[in-house]
Amino acid sequence: MRKVIVVLSGIAVIALLFAAFGRGLFLGMAGSTVSLDVVYPADGSVFPQDFVAPTFLWRDRDSEANCWAVEIVGKRGGEALRFVSRGDPPPPGKIDMRCVAETNEIYSPPAEDGPVHSWRPEAEAWQRIQQQCGRGGATVTIVGFRGDQPRKAVSRGQIAISVSEDPVGAPIFYRDVPLMPSEDKLGAVVPLSKQALPLICWRLRDVSKPESRLVMEDMPSCANCHTFSADGKTLGMDIDGRVGDKGAYALAPVRERMVIENKDMITWNSFPGKPEGHKTIGFMSQVSPDGQYVITTVNESIYISIFKNYKFLQVFFPTRGILAYYSRRTGQIRALPGADDPAYVHCDPAWSPDGKYLVFARAKAIDPGSLDRARAKYANDPNEVQIQYDLYRIPFNDGQGGTPEPIPGASQNGMSNTFPKISPDGRWIVLVKCRNGQLMRPDSRLWIVPTAGGQAREMQCNASLMNSWHSFSPNGRWMVFSSKRNTPYTQMFLTHIDEQGRDSPAILIPNSTAANRAVNLPEFVNIADDELLHIDVPAVDWRRPFNRGWELLTHGAPRQALEPLRESLLIDPERARTHAAMALALSQLGLNYEASTHCHRALRIDPDNLLAHNSLGLALVRQGKYEEAVEHYHQVLRIDPDNLMAHSSLGVALAGQAKLKEAIEQFHEVLRITPDDAGAYTNLGLALATQADAYAKAGRFDEALKAASEAIDAATTAGNEKLARRIRHRAALYRQRMPRLTPRE
Repeated sequence: MRKVIVVLSGIAVIALLFAAFGRGLFLGMAGSTVSLDVVYPADGSVFPQDFVAPTFLWRDRDSEANCWAVEIVGKRGGEALRFVSRGDPPPPGKIDMRCVAETNEIYSPPAEDGPVHSWRPEAEAWQRIQQQCGRGGATVTIVGFRGDQPRKAVSRGQIAISVSEDPVGAPIFYRDVPLMPSEDKLGAVVPLSKQALPLICWRLRDVSKPESRLVMEDMPSCANCHTFSADGKTLGMDIDGRVGDKGAYALAPVRERMVIENKDMITWNSFPGKPEGHKTIGFMSQVSPDGQYVITTVNESIYISIFKNYKFLQVFFPTRGILAYYSRRTGQIRALPGADDPAYVHCDPAWSPDGKYLVFARAKAIDPGSLDRARAKYANDPNEVQIQYDLYRIPFNDGQGGTPEPIPGASQNGMSNTFPKISPDGRWIVLVKCRNGQLMRPDSRLWIVPTAGGQAREMQCNASLMNSWHSFSPNGRWMVFSSKRNTPYTQMFLTHIDEQGRDSPAILIPNSTAANRAVNLPEFVNIADDELLHIDVPAVDWRRPFNRGWELLTHGAPRQALEPLRESLLIDPERARTHAAMALALSQLGLNYEASTHCHRALRIDPDNLLAHNSLGLALVRQGKYEEAVEHYHQVLRIDPDNLMAHSSLGVALAGQAKLKEAIEQFHEVLRITPDDAGAYTNLGLALATQADAYAKAGRFDEALKAASEAIDAATTAGNEKLARRIRHRAALYRQRMPRLTPRE
């Protein structure tokens, strides 16, 4: 006779069920039952031995069921475990009130499919369940009852689960972010405001523990993609650099308490093959297995669209770019031959376990789009730039590269094939397929293919909505990835992969962050959980006072901005951006000599610093040195053709030289970029009014009246009625001065 263990959950209303358990009547209680749908875990799920207890979820089609019994029976015999549950609603997740915004919401799943019931075994009970599941798996049966008829089953559902002998064996490092898009001061939508950047944090999660551990937070500058060497000894991370450099990159040894300093920073913008004036970011960099190299995409063009829909708030993928690598031994950046053809975009490089070859995504290079192109309004909008990538394999050959070869099963299949990851044993590639582009795609799904190419297989761990950001455990038996299957706030999942590359249904890694925050870029790190406790980044400490000063400066308080900007320079006196901001504040206060001094200091540090050129131009304009100012504005526009400050200030400088036609063209450029800019309309009105005066002085009254009419329209659009009245008065004078024509006799 099978031994039965009854685990009571203290529900008095169903005491008769306990009596039934004692008499072994549980399995005979079926009666006439309706279907009970086990929502989670999915049938066939595999759990690690070192994993916290999951929360079982189900929907009961019998609306009157109000208590449930759970039985777990090992497939190879042994003791049966039985539990009783009230079937409470799933416990609500914690809410981070700092991340609540007008552009997001506290998400609740739709209720049209009926209420969801839950049960989570206590730690001791879960340990017993794992023992049952470890011998060939177990069957989990959930039976529903009505409180007034506790001996009669009314609903029933069943799944099979198992526990693998393969340990996870490593913690997961990931980025924990708020989803709260906002508008900047020009009305453009941004994924996250600068003020909210410190809300981003980084965590480390041991799946055997109930919660993650905070490792890094309160970063005053943007830090993004990260990667570790296969041996767990080196961390690479995108961190905005010394001059606001989006191509700056940190490369530091992993320690219990890490400190990332200036000496640990490199910049992809030092790539000698970078086109003049181009600013590169280093897209999706990857550290080599031994930590000696980093491979990335440089010279890139990026298509980007950002939306106020927090569920999928941006589209972001490269349309041009080549692969380049950094060598820690030489300190140099070089293009990788064979992956450096500008006719193609090369991205998403992944190292083989031995570091001898790379797999990357490639497509024909295209233009990322122009300002007059219809902008996408949502992810997978047909107005997106259309691009599909294929996966290629190329030898690294100590940086000498080779001939790239397409990977059968991951290329030329009518889909976009991206983000490859190679299993630690070198046998498998897991990639993401979607219809267009890459990264954060609603239709992205995980596929697995042999590294040599062959028949690709869609993985069963996929959910219906977004599957990406995957990473293999060091032993190759587990893969972590992100998905929006349960909520728009991306969560982290785990799947088991066996010797034949077959994966199991995904299991949720619970309590990874607050319910209104998202997990992205999860990556296994080949260390023990206590080998990385904290990451400090003094390399960006200057940003905290700088951000305060910049906020004051952009809100019209230049005098108040000086103190935090000086504080920032005390921390790091070699920051071009801070000197340029100081110059802008001083110039706005009329302290033009001091402003010029800071500008020249900034330009010695960074000759292409746009803010320094703009600030110096403003100081020169205030000194009446228009010609010198114009040269600095042209320097800005050579690097950034759509720089609003440069176009606007250049217009003012040209007007100061009485080059009114050219000045008017610059104000029209501002309005092309920002059609509702009231300041640009005011400047345009002033320039046209001055032009009208010049026409009238030359006796060209028809042209004067036309320019005055356009000036009145511009001033009215700007809401500057005082200026409009003044121009109307001037136009009336022009009419009085017009010569009267006498009829010909």
